[in-house]
Amino acid sequence: MAGHHHHHHHHAVDPDAGDSRVAWAVVVNLGLTVVQIIGGIFSGSLAMIADAIHNLSDALSLVIAFFARKIARRPADEDMTFGYGRAEVVAALINYTTLIVIGLYLVYEAVMRFLTPSGVDGWLVVIIAGVALAVDMVTALLTYRLSKESVNIRAAFLHNVADALGSIAVIVAGTLIILYDWLWIDPAVTLMIAGYILWMSFHEIGGVIRILMLGAPPELSAAKVITAIEAIDGVTSVHHLHLWQMQEHAAALDAHLVIDAGRWGDADAIKQAVKQRLKQDFGLGHTTLELECARHACVGAEVIG
Repeated sequence: MAGHHHHHHHHAVDPDAGDSRVAWAVVVNLGLTVVQIIGGIFSGSLAMIADAIHNLSDALSLVIAFFARKIARRPADEDMTFGYGRAEVVAALINYTTLIVIGLYLVYEAVMRFLTPSGVDGWLVVIIAGVALAVDMVTALLTYRLSKESVNIRAAFLHNVADALGSIAVIVAGTLIILYDWLWIDPAVTLMIAGYILWMSFHEIGGVIRILMLGAPPELSAAKVITAIEAIDGVTSVHHLHLWQMQEHAAALDAHLVIDAGRWGDADAIKQAVKQRLKQDFGLGHTTLELECARHACVGAEVIG
């Protein structure tokens, strides 16, 4: 699940039809995973099992995206005053952590295979990988139209394309085993698939951890935000600034503003001007500002934190 930018351009696909397509994509992928794992065990092909796990990761990311989206739509309540938007972020963390563990295990298994090669039934590998490729194409078609409207689904679609490439690699490996009996090709393809899984997971997990650690949005510079606030007429300085992501696409800010001496009468207007600037320049809709008059401002307060 890469970034889910929720641009809601609903053309022809209504959410329910979208949900049912996702559901079908999940069912098909899960079925395929089972077939590939059984095939991998019987044919002795580690590459096929690696491809199956890659497929399973897709199905799981679809399941997680599906339920997390539903949970994330729930309004805020007494228990979750910020709402449920982070369900997707927590789900993504679980997803990527699992993938990293699996990827490392596959690397270990592949290295062991290089040291002690074992027989692989090339024909069985080619046939099952061929079926997998067909299923990947069907899933890609199911999710293609939705992928234009939701980044959540686009990530799943791109996973599918990567899967299809994985299946092609397994077909090539199987063919080379049938023709030349190159047993090393199986662990080599396994390493490629595991490498891709690890690269993708490490690439994505950083952003997820940043949100859960209450990090500032990566595209926003706190220094620029401070400069913009202090440029507003009537603001002496700003301190105790916190900037964080409530969920993937909603950032929030809270800060103490010091109002110029003698301008307390304009405090409301100054506050309004700051809020407007933050919304306009940085897209910060959720801002909490505490006002202090210059005479009674906090002494020696940290600018950030």
